[in-house]
Amino acid sequence: MRNIYGLIISILYIGLVILISNLFTKASKEASRKFIHIMLANWWIIAMIFFDNVWYACALPAIFIVVNYLSYKFDLIKEMERDDGKSGEKTLGTVFYAITLFILAILSFGIWHNPLIGLVGVLIMGYGDGFAAIAGQSIKSKEFKILGSTKSIAGSATMFIIALIIASSAFAHLGINLWLIKSLLVAFIATVFEAVSPKGTDNLTVPILSSLLFICML
Repeated sequence: MRNIYGLIISILYIGLVILISNLFTKASKEASRKFIHIMLANWWIIAMIFFDNVWYACALPAIFIVVNYLSYKFDLIKEMERDDGKSGEKTLGTVFYAITLFILAILSFGIWHNPLIGLVGVLIMGYGDGFAAIAGQSIKSKEFKILGSTKSIAGSATMFIIALIIASSAFAHLGINLWLIKSLLVAFIATVFEAVSPKGTDNLTVPILSSLLFICML
């Protein structure tokens, strides 16, 4: 029953996040999208609390791969969708987000049996990438172009700091030796891949690489 409760609470939480995101559309569609991007990362905590079965853990991400793709094609959940800057081209970022949750759920709950590993990647994706975009838009700083994407010093610095906090907290919690050095490396790799991954693919590269790097250093 614990896994069933987890599914019910997960659905209620995701619905609540999307509902609240409507309040942010008054500011801008991008604010609404970033709110969803950040808050949905917290779903992993619900998964850690309730799921002890890998199939339950990956059920919702699997469903949302389909839902998010349909939303991408037909603009069903407008609060989530974005285009790729000035080009006006829509990206598959929300689909990649769900794919990442699915992959990390299988790895963390089914293969590694350590959900903390997935938590590191998911929070770096949700909070790091989310607040990096907000900082990049809110703080005036030097911009640079890389692989067709425009990034800013403020955004990349924010990404690095948040990734460092998340990684160091996890390493320190586990009592890992040289945790600060290892955390700096995870944060650096996450920041680099956030900068060089185009068209929403950072929702794949950043969390998966962060989690893989994290487990390699345990």
